[in-house]
Amino acid sequence: MSVLINYQNYLINEDLSHFTIKGYLYDINYFNDWIKDFYQTDITLTDATANDIYAFREHLLKIKRQKATTINRRIQSLKRFYAWLCQSNLCKNNPCEKIKFIRRSPNKKPESLNKIEIHALLTIAGSSVYGLNKRNYALVQLLLQTGLRVSEVANLQIRDLVINERSRYVAVVDGKGRKNREVPLNATARRALANFINTQSVTNMDRYLFTNKSGSPLTIRAIQKTIKTLAEKAKISRIKVSVHTLRHTFATHYLKANPDKLAELSVIMGHESIDTTAIYTKASKSQLAESVGRSGINIYDN
Repeated sequence: MSVLINYQNYLINEDLSHFTIKGYLYDINYFNDWIKDFYQTDITLTDATANDIYAFREHLLKIKRQKATTINRRIQSLKRFYAWLCQSNLCKNNPCEKIKFIRRSPNKKPESLNKIEIHALLTIAGSSVYGLNKRNYALVQLLLQTGLRVSEVANLQIRDLVINERSRYVAVVDGKGRKNREVPLNATARRALANFINTQSVTNMDRYLFTNKSGSPLTIRAIQKTIKTLAEKAKISRIKVSVHTLRHTFATHYLKANPDKLAELSVIMGHESIDTTAIYTKASKSQLAESVGRSGINIYDN
C-alpha cells in the first residue's frame, strides 16, 4: 500500500529504530486485516471512523482477550498513524482523536532469578562446548551485572569497554531513545570480560565484543536464543528466562543491596523516568503470597 510505504519513510526520517518502525507497521496491518474482515469488503485505512476504532478496541479486549499493554500499544500505533494522515492531508477527520487507552491495573514487580538459579545458569554458561564457555560466561555475567538491554549488548564493541586504574565502565552508545550512558563494571563483570577477551586475538578495537564462531557479530536473536538455551540446560523452570529476565534480576538485586538508590538505578538502566524504575520497588507475586499466608486469620477449622 502506497500510504503505508509513505508512512514507513516518514518514520525512518524520524530516526526511529528498525524494531520500533516494524512494530508500528505490524499493528497498523493488524487493524487493516481486522477492518476488512469486519466489513467483508476491501475498505481502506483512510475510510475508518471513530466507531471502527472503538469496535476494534472492544474486539481486542473482549473477543481476543489481549492484555491491556498489547491493546494500548496497538491503539498508540493507530493514534500516531492517523495523526500523520491528517497532517499529510490524507484524512479529513482523525478517528483516534478521542479514543482512550485501556486502564491497567498497577504493574507487578518483574520476576527475577534467585541466587541458586543464577549459580546454575553461570555454571552451565561456563561449561559451554565448542570453545564458547568463556564467551557465554562473559555474556551472562555482563547481563547480570549491568542490566543492559539485549540491543545494547549486541551493539557493543571492544573499544566500549573502559577498564583502567581510574575508570571501569562500559560505554553504551546509541541506547534506547538515542541516548548514551556509562554503566559501571564491578569486579565480577570485569574479570569475566577480561578472561573472555584474553582468549581472542584482538587487533581491531572496533570489532564487536560478542561474535559467533565465524567472527560475525551476535545478533539480538542469537543472544536471546543463547540465553534461552542456557536456561533450559540449567533446568530453570520456576520462571521463563529471557535476556530481559537478567535485566530484571540485576535491578532487583541492586535495590536489595541499595534500597535508597532508586535514582541511581534509573540512570544505570537508561530509563527516561524514575517512575519506570519504581516498578522494582513493588512486591513480587511470591512476596504477596507469603504475606497472605502469614495472615492472622489463615485458619482452617472444619
